[in-house]
Amino acid sequence: MWRILRQAFPDAHFRFQVPMRDFVADFASHGAKLIIEVDGGQHGGVDDLARTGIIEGEGYRVIRFWNNDLLRNPDGVARMIEAELVSESTPTLTLPHQGGGNPAEPFSWRV
Repeated sequence: MWRILRQAFPDAHFRFQVPMRDFVADFASHGAKLIIEVDGGQHGGVDDLARTGIIEGEGYRVIRFWNNDLLRNPDGVARMIEAELVSESTPTLTLPHQGGGNPAEPFSWRV
């Protein structure tokens, strides 16, 4: 995972073993507000759901991969990470409030 993140997504500035509240995230990009967990057979239960909820409460998105997925399909894992990073960087366009603007001024998008 570390190699994928460093080579494919250097601008995301992922860090390894990052303290988050009472937990240690496997990989974190503070700029992208993305946590990546690589889990073995001991994960996936109620404890992980609670942990994910707490981290998401801090404004981060959490995605998880099984060790086997990473080993068998690293390209697929990289595509999923890329999709998460792209979805975060896509700006949300906000329309002006209806009826509130000066009709004499041209319309402009605000990102």
